[in-house]
Amino acid sequence: MTAPTVVDQTAVQRRTVLVLSIGQVLGGIAFGATVSLGALLAADLSGDDALSGLATASVTLGAALCAIPLARLASRVGRRRALTLGNLFALIGIAVVILAAALRIFPLLLVGILMIGAGNAGNLQSRFAATDLASPKHRGRDLSMVVWATTIGGVSGPLLLGPGEIVGQAIGMPPQTGSYLFSLVAQLAALILYITALRPDPLLTAQRFARDAAAKLSAPLVIADRPLVARYAIFAIAGSHVVMASVMAMTPVHLSHMAQSAHAGHASSADVSSLVGVTIALHVAGMYGLSPLFGILADRWGRLQVVLLGQVLLAGALGFAIFANDQAGGVMAALVLLGLGWSAATVAGAALLTEASAPELRTRRQGRSDSLMSLCAAAGAVLAGVVLANFQYAGLGVAASVLVLVIVVLAPLGRTKT
Repeated sequence: MTAPTVVDQTAVQRRTVLVLSIGQVLGGIAFGATVSLGALLAADLSGDDALSGLATASVTLGAALCAIPLARLASRVGRRRALTLGNLFALIGIAVVILAAALRIFPLLLVGILMIGAGNAGNLQSRFAATDLASPKHRGRDLSMVVWATTIGGVSGPLLLGPGEIVGQAIGMPPQTGSYLFSLVAQLAALILYITALRPDPLLTAQRFARDAAAKLSAPLVIADRPLVARYAIFAIAGSHVVMASVMAMTPVHLSHMAQSAHAGHASSADVSSLVGVTIALHVAGMYGLSPLFGILADRWGRLQVVLLGQVLLAGALGFAIFANDQAGGVMAALVLLGLGWSAATVAGAALLTEASAPELRTRRQGRSDSLMSLCAAAGAVLAGVVLANFQYAGLGVAASVLVLVIVVLAPLGRTKT
């Protein structure tokens, strides 16, 4: 068999990025709905606002538990099967959430959200799949294009809350679960897409290219491994995600309290859903909308510089959360900046992790990064509920600021040698 040419690799990479991007659009719908409704459903079924953070904790814990197994599966049998399995988990999870809301069983709700989180582990892996065949000078750009594609699904998910409730009521679905019907259809479409269109598999193809290149050399090609830089990249990704997830998870509850105060305790569910939906949609747009820009900047300015730019944006977000949290506009500004800071830090951090790791260690470290990121965010979301209940939204902003400061202080560890 004739070995694939460089032109073939470029064509395969272009197709891979396109397929992964479409999959992210579809997967983002379920993510947006879960982010918007999870905390509200948890507070409703449990009867305690302090437990609302368990929704985000569950979705991130599900991602943490499955990140490493999915990465190991990908290294053995390819990205396609790993992503397909993740989508299957999400499909089952959506069905369980709807059932839990119908039966009003809080623990069952957490199980369903946990499984949706397991599916989200596959969505997270998509961004690394975009780097398998990418050239080093375009690694940040290709990764960020897949992240950017989540914008469409992630923004439309929260905006589908209103139409989803109308459709849900028409067919007898439980309250606050109508938009999950759209999520169910989207996840099924993503499942079919990966099975049929993610061919050839990018990771298996990259491994074959590497073997072919090594066979042509008299001595094996050695790519330097920089474990200290890789560890800093993992920490920066995880820390930035914790800041984003903890504040974002409590925002629907905070906005609900704001709406009730504005209407003397008589705000309708439609008023709350509208305010939450628009705010979360803006936040998700911030998370993904400018990711190509951050990817290009990471390629041109450097990975570490863009990670630090992310911390500046996160600090601005927390400033709004601390000093303007009693105004809807202030909370929206905080959530937009929160999304932008997360985008810059995670896009550049993922590129930094990939290039700091030798090829034989990349997939394993990518899985560890996703697992740690999600596990820490799960713990952060639980603690955020407690902080919100005791110290209000401003106190949550102050607590999150500490982590941003630590990421900045440790930045010298992320410098790469030229």
